[in-house]
Amino acid sequence: MSSTHFGFETVDENDKARRVRGVFDSVASKYDIMNDLMSGGLHRAWKAYTVMVANLKEGDQVLDIAGGTGDLSLAFAKKVGTTGRVVHTDINEAMLRVGRDRLNDKGILLPTVVCDAEKLPFPDQHFNLVSVAFGLRNMTHKDAALKEMCRVLKPGGKLLVLEFSKVAKPLEKAYDWYSFNILPRIGSLVAGDADSYRYLAESIRMHPGQQELKALMQQAGFGHVDYHNMTAGVVALHVGIKC
Repeated sequence: MSSTHFGFETVDENDKARRVRGVFDSVASKYDIMNDLMSGGLHRAWKAYTVMVANLKEGDQVLDIAGGTGDLSLAFAKKVGTTGRVVHTDINEAMLRVGRDRLNDKGILLPTVVCDAEKLPFPDQHFNLVSVAFGLRNMTHKDAALKEMCRVLKPGGKLLVLEFSKVAKPLEKAYDWYSFNILPRIGSLVAGDADSYRYLAESIRMHPGQQELKALMQQAGFGHVDYHNMTAGVVALHVGIKC
């Protein structure tokens, strides 16, 4: 059997998706408030920058992978207008349900699909933009997922990967202390789940750094890849163009 990592733990590949699903089943109802508390509200600025870089226009076709509670799907829908389409997807049904209900409450009705990013149920060369925010690090086969994202993009289409990354070295010790001491305590107090937020910190450390992810995207078929560090590298936005 092949193995992979679940945070710092080594697990069977077939078991990782189940365990990740358990994490997000547990935190779905408190996900948004935890994002605000953990990032001090900065996740809103990171996502706003992502929407700006997307540079969508009326009529564009967008796939939001790991769309969760719908922040980016909502912002994208406002950009593409009535002639465009945003498909809101996630592998986790609990997260997707929270996002769908939130979007519906705002009067935004979008196609909502439970799907695995490693096996996207969409045709070749279909979307102008694919986005994945804070979801790639949880995928078992990141290379396969990136190839699928490339496949469904039109030539000239854009992939945006917003993800936690490698923080600048002078901040590493302070960031580690916050991640492994404060995050689980916030998770315990607010979401009643310290373990899921301990996994969050571990999964960030196991995720490829900026240059490693850039290379993975190039290997997946993206002709031009660049990245933009935010908050001293706590988060990076990788941009890939399908040539």
